[in-house]
Amino acid sequence: MTKPLLLCLIAAITLAAAETQDDKEVVAVAQRLFDAMAAKDAAAARALALPDARHVALRANGVVSISTHEQFVTRLAASKGAWLERMWNPKVLIHGGLAVVWADYDFHRDGKFSHCGVDSFNMVKTADGWKLAEISYTTETSGCPESPLGAPR
Repeated sequence: MTKPLLLCLIAAITLAAAETQDDKEVVAVAQRLFDAMAAKDAAAARALALPDARHVALRANGVVSISTHEQFVTRLAASKGAWLERMWNPKVLIHGGLAVVWADYDFHRDGKFSHCGVDSFNMVKTADGWKLAEISYTTETSGCPESPLGAPR
């Protein structure tokens, strides 16, 4: 199976778990971020977030690191290796123009498992659609559950 076909399949499985149109839209924003990461498309990743969006990482050792979405985009653009992040079983909460997507994920660098955890995407609805306001996530290198998506190809 080719990588683009695999990414489409993952997106279809992920979107199928969403219930309402807004649920589907916010899950699609998270998936588009993963697609931009896999494609090394900094412009696409940048367009998904508010200008002051933040990333908060909770490492397995308890260290918390905070960065801007722009710093993330800069790292993405400069990265040499292939990135593949996949999520499953997204849980969506929406109240008016505020949304949270919570999902298990795994991350692979250059085709090799790197870590897993939980992603929490906080989004707001703007005139341009749903935008990322903050992404918080855990990074765990052991004790990871087996992905229902199977091994990446």
